[in-house]
Order: sequence, then C-alpha cells, then structure tokens
Amino acid sequence: MPFEIVKPAADAGNPLDAEEALLAHAAAGRAVAHLWEAPVSLVVPRSYRRYATLDAARDAFAQRGCPVWLRLSGGGLVPQGPGILNLSLAYPLAGTIGTMADAVYLHLCAILAGALHGLGIETNWREVEGSFCDGRFNLAWGPAGDARKIAGTAQYWRRVPQAAGTRDEPLYAVLAHAVLLVDADPLEINRRANDFESLIGSGRHYEADKVVSVADALGRQGTSDDADLRARVARALEAAVVAASPPPVPST
Repeated sequence: MPFEIVKPAADAGNPLDAEEALLAHAAAGRAVAHLWEAPVSLVVPRSYRRYATLDAARDAFAQRGCPVWLRLSGGGLVPQGPGILNLSLAYPLAGTIGTMADAVYLHLCAILAGALHGLGIETNWREVEGSFCDGRFNLAWGPAGDARKIAGTAQYWRRVPQAAGTRDEPLYAVLAHAVLLVDADPLEINRRANDFESLIGSGRHYEADKVVSVADALGRQGTSDDADLRARVARALEAAVVAASPPPVPST
C-alpha cells in the first residue's frame, strides 16, 4: 500500500487541524502523507497543560505574532515557521505500540534520511542533548562528537473501532510526524523556544549549536545552496514518500 500525497483542508487559524483529517484517512484504510509549512509559531504537546501559566504565556506569544498550538503527539516544544518543512504520515497499522513504536520511528527516519542522501547530506538517528524536543529518534548530521539535530520525529496512535470477531490484533490509525530544518535560522528559533519555556517556568533551555539546517549542512560541506532549496527539499521528500509503504508488522 503506497503512500498518497494529500492536502487536507485545515482551519487557517490552526495548521494542526489537518492531523484529524489525516487520522480519518488512516482509519478508513488509506496510507497518506502531507507536506506542509506553518507560519511563525510554536507547537507543544498537551502535557504542557500541567504548567499553570500556559494560557497566559500563549496569550502573550499570540500578541507577539507567534501563536502556540497544542498537538496530539507527545515530546516537547517545537518551533515552526518559514524554512521548516513538516512531513506527516498517516496509515492503518495492526499491532501494538509496544511492538511497533520503534519501527514507526525508524520507517520515518529512513524516508527522511533517503531524501537527504539524495541532496548530498548523510544523517543518522540519535539523541542530541541540548536540542529542542530531544529524543532517541532525532535525525542528526555531523560526527558523533558534534552531531546536530536536523529533524525531529513524533508519533500518535488512535484505536480504530472494529466489529467484534473481525481480527485478532487491534487496529490503529498511526500519525508519524517529522519536522525538518531546511533554512530556518537556528538562533531565532531557539531564542523563541527558550523565551516561551522561560515564561512558563519549565526550566528547559535549548542550545542553537545543537541543531543545523539543510542549508547550513550543505554550506559546511562546501556545497552551496540556492534560492530553490526549499522546493528541492520538498521534491526529494515527496519522491521518498511515494516510493515507500507503511512499515510491515513483524512476524511473531
């Protein structure tokens, strides 16, 4: 079942509304992908509701022209804006989170790494301490001693109701999401992220030298980018997606 590129309708006020449309496609048995870019904003998981100052901080940032959205998946704060490309995959999966979560992440990382390889950038998945929304399945560029996060990943699972006796394993609609830094300014996005974390009193702080954009990586390798970089990256990602299928469920 290959992926189909879709452009779900979403409320212009909240670009994450498209997540529900993608999950609906997956629940209906389709494997779909959505490539998108958001306006200047921040995205945080719903777990941030534990901070008593969250609503006031969101209001303050909205007045600065930087809305803060709540997403379905877990993890941490993620900056959004021009120069940051998002890839959302949604597909049905028969299995359990415990057996398939790593496979979902590795499948997404392989798609991203394949697209970047075609652009001359070699990456691997790993933790990058000090980067925003750090996790085991970041995609990183650079040597182990100076690895920098170039993409972050997250996932969300939703149970799909099934008629009694129709299948042995539960069926889920899976949303796998990646944020790729194309030519965003690491200083600006980290400053914005740190300002918000400080405002809510989370104690988190991110370091700009722990992330890298596609444009920066190419420059550091001696390969100049061009004005068409965002479009080239989008085409590479789209080609990698349509050549892929959802991850297989391992045999037991």
